[in-house]
Amino acid sequence: MTEPLDRPLRIALVDDQPLVRAGFAMVIDSQDDMQVIAQASDGAAAVDALRARTVDVVLMDVRMPRMDGIEATAEILAQAPEGRAPKIIVLTTFDLDEYVVSAIRAGASGFLLKDAQPEDLLGAIRTVHRGDAVIAPSATRRLLERVVQTPEPAEQDATVLAPLTDREREVLTLMGRGFSNQEIGAELFVAEATVKTHVGRVLAKLGARDRVQAVIIAFETGLVAPGSR
Repeated sequence: MTEPLDRPLRIALVDDQPLVRAGFAMVIDSQDDMQVIAQASDGAAAVDALRARTVDVVLMDVRMPRMDGIEATAEILAQAPEGRAPKIIVLTTFDLDEYVVSAIRAGASGFLLKDAQPEDLLGAIRTVHRGDAVIAPSATRRLLERVVQTPEPAEQDATVLAPLTDREREVLTLMGRGFSNQEIGAELFVAEATVKTHVGRVLAKLGARDRVQAVIIAFETGLVAPGSR
């Protein structure tokens, strides 16, 4: 899991609408623990801008000219130095937009609706930086069900789960079923701090960037079936 920082979170904004970027920047820069250090009007510009600087979180619009948010997400994560890849939150006007499914597959850590309240935007940035899901548990489950219904050339081989202990498999299963850390703790009769430790180990063993990526693996390996709760 990500360690606390002694500096503000470095944020990049990618959106083809200047007023949208200005609004997000005003909200983010009002916080002592955040600072907008880069802006871009399309995916190609974002890829170029982030070659020269390191950011912690990127707010990425999906539909943009030249290069959309999906391709930009994949490019930014591919070019990032090992261990320094930013967390990417894709922005959409529509709940569960098909583009968002593709962006999650490309490596984004979650999604946020553009009409979200300012406090939700700020909370999402802090949450995704910690390595947790940006999406509420019920929305996570619906999104991931959509993901596994979108055909991929090859599904995950279940052997990727081999390094997990029995307890870690239990935790991953509950994550895939949309349980929060608090709910997992109640289900397994352990403290929430213990759950966080298990989640961190699951992410490390699966090589997952964050909770959302781990849950995708749970679905694609068949550990969790769509619709289960």
